[in-house]
Amino acid sequence: MKPARFVPIALAALSATALAADAVKDAPKNDKAEKAEAKGEGPNKDIPKPEKEPKDTPPVTRPSAVTIAGKTVPYEVTAAKLVLKEEDGKPRASIFHVAYTRTGLTDAEKAKRPVLFAFNGGPGSSAVWLHLGILGPKRVDIPGDGTTAPPPPARLIDNPESILDVCDLVFIDPVSTGYSRAEKDTKPSDFHGVEEDISSVGDFVRRWVSEHDRWGSPKFLLGESYGGVRVAGLANHLQSRYGMSLNGVVMLSSLVDFRTLTGDQGDDLVYQVYLPVYAAVAHFHGKLKGDRDALIEEARKFSFGDYGVALLRGTHIPAEERAKLAEKLAAFSGIEAAVWLSHDLRIDPTFFRAELLRKEHKVVGRFDARVAWGATSESDQSPDYDPSYALAQGAFSTAMLNYLVHDLQWKEDQPYEILTGKVNPWRWNASNGYVNLSDRISNAMRDNPHLKVMVMCGHADLATPPDGIGYSFSHLFQLPEAQRGNVSFTHYDGGHMFYLNPPDRVKAREDLVKFLNGAK
Repeated sequence: MKPARFVPIALAALSATALAADAVKDAPKNDKAEKAEAKGEGPNKDIPKPEKEPKDTPPVTRPSAVTIAGKTVPYEVTAAKLVLKEEDGKPRASIFHVAYTRTGLTDAEKAKRPVLFAFNGGPGSSAVWLHLGILGPKRVDIPGDGTTAPPPPARLIDNPESILDVCDLVFIDPVSTGYSRAEKDTKPSDFHGVEEDISSVGDFVRRWVSEHDRWGSPKFLLGESYGGVRVAGLANHLQSRYGMSLNGVVMLSSLVDFRTLTGDQGDDLVYQVYLPVYAAVAHFHGKLKGDRDALIEEARKFSFGDYGVALLRGTHIPAEERAKLAEKLAAFSGIEAAVWLSHDLRIDPTFFRAELLRKEHKVVGRFDARVAWGATSESDQSPDYDPSYALAQGAFSTAMLNYLVHDLQWKEDQPYEILTGKVNPWRWNASNGYVNLSDRISNAMRDNPHLKVMVMCGHADLATPPDGIGYSFSHLFQLPEAQRGNVSFTHYDGGHMFYLNPPDRVKAREDLVKFLNGAK
């Protein structure tokens, strides 16, 4: 006697449902029954219907033109969503992006034209800052030198410093930022981590390049802030996973090693990399005199010389020597020697923001320390707001939404997440250590000796200090000597978003155009 054949309950139920559906499908129907079924009220209302495969949201494309370097540049702007999928075709996430492609070119010109993928950082930031601040053909109209908020509502104007004349542009909003969202049956948290983020953005880049026939184009990445971490990871990932060798990457106000931002017990590197920017900020606010660039260089030498040695010695420094060090630190920061002594010769950037202009009853900005607004407390050890972020956040949010809705006719019920905390908790994947992707960019440059890197830094940036990423690149010991010359640094007067300062924006365009033309 053979054992009875085992059929799983779920499978049996599914088979029965399918048979019932077939039976009903083949049965004759009258008009009344058909109308009831169409409304979902027929006898088969409880029989599950096969799900329709989600389709990419139709893109919206508009023609336009902008004048750059005295010449008219015609282009198309496309707002769209690209659906990332699993290997079995199941949708994972919809990535919102805005792409600008130049029109009026011959096929030969199109084939040679570079494309640059740009994104901001956070984690949790949309690409709005790069999009409407420096790279795109439209920008937010910020008055003066970028330290004053525009009156609401902020407006967009043409951007003659855009780089659209030399390359096409694709602005990417990672999952949970902008209008990008995880698809149904996929958890948003599946994308919220260092490696997960690199993988999903890398998949987007691959798909966009394939769908727009751009494998033959020179390709570039540009990331701001945490976007530098993403750039380092992507340069290596795109190359090793998809065989996509890049021509160049740009790290704007960036970092690759979080140890340069956050100190810890017995780890004093953060104090060393911040001292030169303290000098630049104090000079801007009139606390220090003389040539700024010479002052920064002196502060740098002291920071990685006598000051670095003193930090290593910890408590084993005689009182007289401590006093001399405090006087030197005061001369490079505008903060009184007594304050340095009371802080064990270690002042972090948050306290610096509160202390530098305390007597003037002001706090300085984190993203741009040139910005100084009124303090809400005279005794706080840390500011309770960042005036440089307050200056930009409302203006960029309003301008972006108006641009999408009015100019591009892209409307959604969900909010456009300019900068969101919904990506937290973020998986840093750093066990008992700091996130550091220096090895990723080093490996990418090693395996692709043609890969060029440009690092753009703002002298007034207290979010990602220039000497932080400078330290990281000076310690790429595994990078062959021949490739070390492929890294270049440029500096600007402003802060994290130095491009809000008109002279910096002009210089940044010049530097980017030179870099792009030299790397393609």
